[in-house]
Amino acid sequence: MDDDQVTAVRHGRLRRRGPFGFAVAVVAAAAAVVLVSTGSVAAIATWQVVQHARPSVSLAMPGGKSAKPAPALTAQSGEVNMLLVATDTRDGQGAGFDDAANRKASSGVGNNDTNILVHISADHTNMAVVSFPRDLIVPIPACTNDEGSTTPATSAAMLNTALSRGGEQHGLACVASTIAGLTGLQIDYAGKVTFDGVVAMATAVGGVEVCLATPIRDDDVTPALDLQPGNQKLTGAEAAAFLRSRHGVGDRSDLGRISNQQTFMAALARQTVSAGTLTNPAKVLRLANTAFSNMVLSDTLSDPATLARIALAVNTVGLSNMVFVQYPVYDDPDAPGRVLESPDAAATLNRALQANEPVVLGADSLGRSAVRDPSASAAPSSPSGTDGAPTPDAPAASTGTTSEPATPPATAALPDNVSGQRADTVTCAAKK
Repeated sequence: MDDDQVTAVRHGRLRRRGPFGFAVAVVAAAAAVVLVSTGSVAAIATWQVVQHARPSVSLAMPGGKSAKPAPALTAQSGEVNMLLVATDTRDGQGAGFDDAANRKASSGVGNNDTNILVHISADHTNMAVVSFPRDLIVPIPACTNDEGSTTPATSAAMLNTALSRGGEQHGLACVASTIAGLTGLQIDYAGKVTFDGVVAMATAVGGVEVCLATPIRDDDVTPALDLQPGNQKLTGAEAAAFLRSRHGVGDRSDLGRISNQQTFMAALARQTVSAGTLTNPAKVLRLANTAFSNMVLSDTLSDPATLARIALAVNTVGLSNMVFVQYPVYDDPDAPGRVLESPDAAATLNRALQANEPVVLGADSLGRSAVRDPSASAAPSSPSGTDGAPTPDAPAASTGTTSEPATPPATAALPDNVSGQRADTVTCAAKK
């Protein structure tokens, strides 16, 4: 990727142990902003916010190829691929983070510890939100760096080092190029987020009610978590701590943390729809102000009309067709704490994304920190018994003429070892 000039990020206050899950709150709220931008009042509000947004960055494609334009407002055609990245840098985060331990943990541009790809199909009937583990060993292409030279390509490095290989000016483009190489998708839109808005973002969405199957306790986040089982409304700093908790959920791994974030994102998606947030301009403006003040956007997102166009795409996707997926990996037998791509499962997922096919999760697809809510109404089962298959339209009433039955859309069944959930699947966070 020929990554051009990128505006430096202004980092704000970061709480102890940089929040790996911060992007989740920003991504979910930004998605809500995109959705509601379809309304005229909301579009005006978004325009007002964009005027005060930070300068955009370029996502020029290899060989000088221009990024594809967003779908036209009237056409509603074309796929959307949007990458959201969060950095864990301690620089500029305040006096509480300038000690030797924090500086050693992450400084400068930091590491891209959260990497989420939002893919909306070309016909806007399905959406996949793919989380890439930070410890995934991947090939990283050559990237322009802050010195104006090129950081050489490498065949095997941790994904979360891609941002620093490009630096403050070119890091986002380097991450986008890396994810594009993994998936075979052209990434047209991207955003980089800082950590100082995590509490404000969790407050701006009004808090999120999350089901807990077990007590969630974690002293390694700020504030410390001590949550009891049941439905808990998380907001502000507590929601931020929940998103970045690793020791309190699942098997204490980063993959368990991704699963926990998917539980939160699905709950927020359901809440956003049921609360009518998408039709409330005041809520849109509040979310937009908070999200844009904590993001550096690619230049392809700098036009407010683009947000409205993407909104038209997202607005046709129902909860049952919104799937959260962890990129398929397995534990590296030679390097504890590292993960490798599962070739067959990853190929199935990537082919589906490239073909704009709905992905169908296996029956036991829930991640390491999620269990089904036994009190929730079961979603209708698909004919195959898997989670995520679209339901064929009911036959039309007879008109006295014979017509060919509608052909069900092609779907891609993911192997059982691929974890994730649909947005309409109610899950609970658990310590296993």
